[in-house]
Amino acid sequence: MTAKQSQQRRISTRPWLGGILIGATVIALGLWKARTHSLAAANGAQEENGWPAYGRDAGGARYSPLSQIKRDNVGGLKLAWTYRTGAEEVKAASSKNAAFESTPILVDGLLYLTTPYNRVIALDPATGAERWTYDPQVPLDRRYSELTSRGVSTWPGVDDKRTNKIKVARRIFVATIDARLIALDAAMGKPVAGFGESGQVDLTSDVRLVERGNYQVTSPPAIIGDLVVVGSSIGDNRGVELERGVVRAYDAVTGKLRWSWDPIPKDKLDPAHKTWAGESAMKTGAANAWSIISADPGRDLVFVPTSSPSPDFYGGERKGDNRHANSVVALKASTGRLVWSFQVVHHDVWDYDVASQPMLINLKRNGRDIPAVAIGTKMGMIFVLDRRNGKPVFPVEERPVPQGAVPGEQTSATQPFPKLPRPLVPHRLKAEDAWGLTEKDREACREKIASLRSEGIYTPPSVEGTVAVPGNAGGMNWSGMSFDPARQLLITNTNNLPFMIKLIPRDEYNTMRETGAVNRLKGEFARQTGTPYAMYREPLMSPSGTPCVAPPWGKLTAVDLSAGEIRWEAPLGRIPQLGLFPKSSEFGSINLGGSMITAGGLVFIAAAMDDKLRAFDIETGKVIWEGQLPASAQAAPMTYQVNGKQFVVICAGGHGKLGTKRGDHVVAFALP
Repeated sequence: MTAKQSQQRRISTRPWLGGILIGATVIALGLWKARTHSLAAANGAQEENGWPAYGRDAGGARYSPLSQIKRDNVGGLKLAWTYRTGAEEVKAASSKNAAFESTPILVDGLLYLTTPYNRVIALDPATGAERWTYDPQVPLDRRYSELTSRGVSTWPGVDDKRTNKIKVARRIFVATIDARLIALDAAMGKPVAGFGESGQVDLTSDVRLVERGNYQVTSPPAIIGDLVVVGSSIGDNRGVELERGVVRAYDAVTGKLRWSWDPIPKDKLDPAHKTWAGESAMKTGAANAWSIISADPGRDLVFVPTSSPSPDFYGGERKGDNRHANSVVALKASTGRLVWSFQVVHHDVWDYDVASQPMLINLKRNGRDIPAVAIGTKMGMIFVLDRRNGKPVFPVEERPVPQGAVPGEQTSATQPFPKLPRPLVPHRLKAEDAWGLTEKDREACREKIASLRSEGIYTPPSVEGTVAVPGNAGGMNWSGMSFDPARQLLITNTNNLPFMIKLIPRDEYNTMRETGAVNRLKGEFARQTGTPYAMYREPLMSPSGTPCVAPPWGKLTAVDLSAGEIRWEAPLGRIPQLGLFPKSSEFGSINLGGSMITAGGLVFIAAAMDDKLRAFDIETGKVIWEGQLPASAQAAPMTYQVNGKQFVVICAGGHGKLGTKRGDHVVAFALP
């Protein structure tokens, strides 16, 4: 064990909260287990009072029927308890990029969450007292592309009424940043001996592993029937021949592989194979599902959101539309067979992954109930499909997009656009649109934009530099959406942050590396090995550090999905550094982290760069409560009711890449 691993072990076994020590003896554990079962029985453990999956239901609607906290009393919310995970004390090679993005789940009277290092924690939901912890001993001296975990899943799963063939205790599943799938006993926090090898499965096999720190899992797996379905997070832009984004289903009892599905079609008889020129389908990688996979147990379907193939910003080695990349794909859960696929971007060269969980909803439209899937995109467009067959509920049309790519590239002549709803973020930025706090800022932004290709969304990356609007942060990102079934309102947060993308000829890039020029720029370089071009990107910012586009830079939007129309829009949060400027409350903030809706008529969301959890009136979009947090919260809140009291809980730990205030706090609010 390394010194760093020992440090994490000391943190993981520290049993503290309010001076109460949790004993480790068999007797104490037995008493605690009895108490847990008693608590679950006392509370009824009703599904409507809990939050049993990342998005509450298996389709990720993030809607709770609880209404104790409502519009006329939310102003009385007070801090109920705070728990510290200890993650701030962990020293790891990638700690500066760590992000606390976990959304806790509540099942059978316990609250479960993860730290960025995949330490799993079980808490008493009423008091925040620590019940158990499990540390998977992720190697801390390894550099990871992403250092985050969005949470855990539980089996038996939600919305699945089928009786398990084998009667076993509830399990908690965590997928790790070093690519393991681990099954834990939900009551005790111990690995399940009969699952895989000593409670875990190695996910690095059969994926063409290139670099261990760049093949990870950052999202909780999907649970459907007796299956655990897991995707992967793959480091972007390293080269053409990267790890393959295979989606796999494992037996929830034994850990045996039941099926796998590769989003890049290798079978020449597959109709999608012809959309990958030559042998590119055998060569390229990624197209992985790094976000949340949704499940529809009643239809035996899982809905897989896929990313762009490797590398993101040059596709000359993978000409064609590249189906099933950048798509939502419906697979038959029991077999892994493809049912339908819908592509939101053809031949992606802008890093426009499907980053949001496909949200499964019942849509009421024109007097019909439609089982639908709503797809939020980085482009700020929402595609609404019939989940049974993948056909658009609102018409989608192919529109011509800018052309003129670099030599060797071949972009798609058209891209799909939904006629409704309208895009939630701007799709064009011209020099005359430049914005700044001062005339100096505006002039600098005008000059910068005028020097770049800027013909609107889908302008191809170029050697002179291209404006990507929106940038790769979105639009919508993994933050996703929430849905009020009574009002038929979809709520989502978006970013308005254009980027500059520049392709660098290989010889020029090699010279820049030799002379150290790559270290003198503030953006991100990517080598894109196997292509003629490296890549450089950075957000389009003024000398004062504000985006070159007019605010708001972060918004919360309500969409009436029955009509496909925007109901309201509101600035989301504040950027602390701009707090002294007039009207800074109208600027909104760059944001990462999702929303939650309750039957009390409230939308809860943090996500912004400040340290506030907010409640919006779902009817008007007005902020009617703000709760102070000890750190910024780039995570999605959740809610539950225990002992007759409704709690709202969020993980507040900041985000290394976003540069927000860091911490390791789990915070609960309730009415006095």
